[in-house]
Amino acid sequence: MRLLRTGATLLVGAGFGASVSRLLDARGREEDSDPTLGLLSRVPVLPVQTVQASELAVSPSGSGAVMKYGFPSLANIKTRESYVSSYDPRTRTASWVIERLTPASLNGPSDRKYCNFKEDERATNADFKGSGFDRGHMAAAANHKWSQKAMEDTFYLSNVAPQNPQMNQNTWNNLEKLCRSLTKYHLNVYVCTGPLYLPSQQADGKLYVRYQVLGRNHVAVPTHFFKVVILEKVDGKGVELRSYVLPNEPIDEKIPLERFLVPIETIERASGLHFVPNIMKRTSSLQAITAR
Repeated sequence: MRLLRTGATLLVGAGFGASVSRLLDARGREEDSDPTLGLLSRVPVLPVQTVQASELAVSPSGSGAVMKYGFPSLANIKTRESYVSSYDPRTRTASWVIERLTPASLNGPSDRKYCNFKEDERATNADFKGSGFDRGHMAAAANHKWSQKAMEDTFYLSNVAPQNPQMNQNTWNNLEKLCRSLTKYHLNVYVCTGPLYLPSQQADGKLYVRYQVLGRNHVAVPTHFFKVVILEKVDGKGVELRSYVLPNEPIDEKIPLERFLVPIETIERASGLHFVPNIMKRTSSLQAITAR
């Protein structure tokens, strides 16, 4: 099945989100008889504990408000000025980073020219030097203009993962801009971003999870990235959910972002993280957008 081929196949098959949706629709009918069918059945699952925000103590500041819809996992939680993350020491990157966007957080006196990438965990700036990869933000600097400290916090290397420059500076940047634009139409916009390491089919017909590592510290290069966007309706009556998966490689700029929408179950299964159970503890009305 071509959709199982990661990287270029996701790009060639630009209707990734819609196609995966069809696979999901068929999963209930087909996987009962053959568990090997369907994209999700081929994605490795890492078991993690389901949690909710009340289970961990966070400050009443902006970072506390970020976790309204709970923690996707509990390992190595790091709290910054305006985002919360879970650090994975195996890959030297975050497993996930959650931030809350509002019109107020997007405006302010902060200036990116005063920010420098800061080493705080196992990855170093030297690992990225000459690698051909950008130090791609998970929580974007432009999302936190309200405070110079908040913007500077986005430059910790624990908030960074190796990204293809063309993808980072174009399609990924456009997705970040889209998230910011959604603050005009919603009460709050919560964004969870992280890396994925998806299997690809090799010449022997078998599936392998393979990825490059950078520098002396072996910083993992994700095969894909995800963004889960939780949108609170202005009237306070319900939540809209959008989830995207983008390959970590050059992407044709003509492909609309809607083509990268996927069912949230795809990301939950690929990452081992939990989103829907936590969201449903906070709302009785959830609308998942998987195609436009």
